Amino acid sequence: MTTTTLAPAPFGRTRWILPDAWTITKRDLAHWVAAPGPVILGWVFPVMVTLMFSALFGGAIETPGGGSYLEFLMPGMLAMTMAFGLETTMTAVTMDASKGITDRFRSLPMNSGAVVLGRCLADMLHSIVGLAVMVATGLALGWRWHEGPASALAAFALLLMLRLALLWVGIYLGLTVKGPESLAAVQILVWPVLFLSNAFVDTSTMPSWLGTIAEWNPLSATAAAVRELFGNPGWGTDSWMTQHSIVLALVWPVLITAVFLPLSVRRFRALGN
Repeated sequence: MTTTTLAPAPFGRTRWILPDAWTITKRDLAHWVAAPGPVILGWVFPVMVTLMFSALFGGAIETPGGGSYLEFLMPGMLAMTMAFGLETTMTAVTMDASKGITDRFRSLPMNSGAVVLGRCLADMLHSIVGLAVMVATGLALGWRWHEGPASALAAFALLLMLRLALLWVGIYLGLTVKGPESLAAVQILVWPVLFLSNAFVDTSTMPSWLGTIAEWNPLSATAAAVRELFGNPGWGTDSWMTQHSIVLALVWPVLITAVFLPLSVRRFRALGN
C-alpha cells in the first residue's frame, strides 16, 4: 500500500511564516557566532572610516557657523553605516544561493517569504548592534545630540528605516547576481552611489548637476533629516530637498521597500525555473 504525503496547503504555510522566518534568523545568528570575524569587521569598518575622515579631513573642512566637523560628520556616518549593510546582505544571500542552500530552503514545506524575512530579521539585528557601536564611538570622540530624547529616537528610527529599505535591495541583488565576479562588480558600483551624497561634504561644492543628484540621494535625505533631529550642524541650502529632508527620509525608504520587497520574494520563488 502506497502512502501519499500532501504538502501543507498555502494557508497553512502562510500561518507558519513567522515561526519559519525566526528559524531562518536563528540559523543566520548561529553562523555569525561560529564565524564572528566578518561580523565584527562589519561593525569596525565604519568606525575606521569615521576616525579617518574626522582626523584626516576634519581640520580642512569648514562647517556652518564654525561648528565641529565631527558633529556634521556623525549623522552622515550613521546613515552611511546603514547603507554599508547592503553589501553584507547581498554577499550573504549570494553565498547561500551559490552553495545550494537557497535551493534546499525552497524544497522545504515553508512559505517562500519566510526565507527572505528571516534574512531581514537577522540583518536588522546586526544593524542595530552596528548602530549602537557607531553611537558609542561618536560619543567617545565628543559628538553629542542637542535636541530632546524624542527627536533622537526619531532620528534612530529614520536610520533603521533606511537600513530596512536597503536590506531588501541587498536581498534582491544577492538573488539576482551570478557568481563572485558579478558580486564584485555590483559592490564596485554601490560605492560611488553611497559617496555621492551629503554625508561628508556640502553638496553645493559639487558641480551643480552633480550636487542636485547628490541631494536626491536617499542617503542624503536621511543624513540631513538626522542632522536636523539631532540638532547637529548642516549646510542649509534653499533647495526643496533640503527644506523637506524629513519628509524625504520617510518617503524614500517606503518607496524602496514597496519596490524591492515584492521583487525579492518573486525572485526567490523563481529560482531554478
